[in-house]
Amino acid sequence: MEKVLFTSESVTEGHPDKVCDQISDAILDAILEKDPQAHVACEVTATTGLVHVMGEISTECYVDISSIVREVVNDIGYNDPAYGFDGSTCGVITSIDMQSPDIALGVNTSFEAQHGAQEEDDRTGAGDQGMMFGFACDETPELMPLAISLAHKLSRRLAQVRKSGELSYLRPDGKTQVTVEYVDGKPARVDTVVVSTQHAPEVALEQIRSDILEHVVRPVIPAQWLDDDTKYFINPTGRFVIGGPVGDSGLTGRKLIVDTYGGYGRHGGGAFSGKDPTKVDRSAAYAARYVAKNIVAAGLARKCEVQLAYAIGVAHPVSVMVESFGTSAYSNEQLAGAVKKVFDLRPSAIIRQLDLRRPIYRRLAAYGHMGRADLGVAWEKTDRTEELKAALA
Repeated sequence: MEKVLFTSESVTEGHPDKVCDQISDAILDAILEKDPQAHVACEVTATTGLVHVMGEISTECYVDISSIVREVVNDIGYNDPAYGFDGSTCGVITSIDMQSPDIALGVNTSFEAQHGAQEEDDRTGAGDQGMMFGFACDETPELMPLAISLAHKLSRRLAQVRKSGELSYLRPDGKTQVTVEYVDGKPARVDTVVVSTQHAPEVALEQIRSDILEHVVRPVIPAQWLDDDTKYFINPTGRFVIGGPVGDSGLTGRKLIVDTYGGYGRHGGGAFSGKDPTKVDRSAAYAARYVAKNIVAAGLARKCEVQLAYAIGVAHPVSVMVESFGTSAYSNEQLAGAVKKVFDLRPSAIIRQLDLRRPIYRRLAAYGHMGRADLGVAWEKTDRTEELKAALA
């Protein structure tokens, strides 16, 4: 037997980086609601008493960025001046320019269109070069790795018991971490659980540890994964009163691994939040997850990673790679061939098939962009399985 440990982390919506992600995507949603064709690249930094919104936005509409910032911050739970950062009193600075016309040229009129291509989906080029990864495996019902799935559920539970008043002394910032023990490549047990949660200053550490174990950990992690040797570290420093942008500055796009597969699958390096779907950092990463999930759901592999790569201004991907880690009866080359037959991976086709010009993004900006069957997003559907099987017949 080969035993290995693998760890993934998640953060709550009050983590300073996640505050920035949610503001970026709330601004994107507000713009897309009025102008679905807008080009948006919106980034945010946050620190004590200050939010700075910056980026490149080209749109025909107007949105009140300052009001959106304040609404998001208050909604997350930073709504009391005593926290040192709240939506009603924080300063908001905006530094917005239009999208570069050089970038717009390649997006609006692709390389293929410039050379005579007539298909509508050939006319929109990728908004940047780069590579994007998608991943799926059969460890959980949503076809996500077990460690990141459990870590996200713990973070969401922290927010739930805080907002419901069940543990009213909790504050918005928090982090979770789960270590899974694998035996011969399959998850066997949870080895370690780490929870660090911001709290009111008057609460005793013993109460926090007892409450988190009872109200957060045990309701989330099924008993089948826990045993007498499972280790729990709850607020291991002993105190976590100062949190959010007061405790640490925040920045859009700094939680890439939390947003995807918890480190279990590779990542191309591009962030998601604040980017409209012509940016393949976002749309092609969703498409790659869609492809990988359908391969696993079809029973063609138990574990699957898909890489897509693009050149700026070019509609067709420059490469499509499938890796099944030896869990498929088919070669990686055969699987990649089936993917090319079944999936149209040009940016405009991805946008249309996955319905990405809608204001859906703020809901994705915390607790992961992948595995979110709870939100009904199109890239979590498994509706192409029969087509993949037929392509391999």
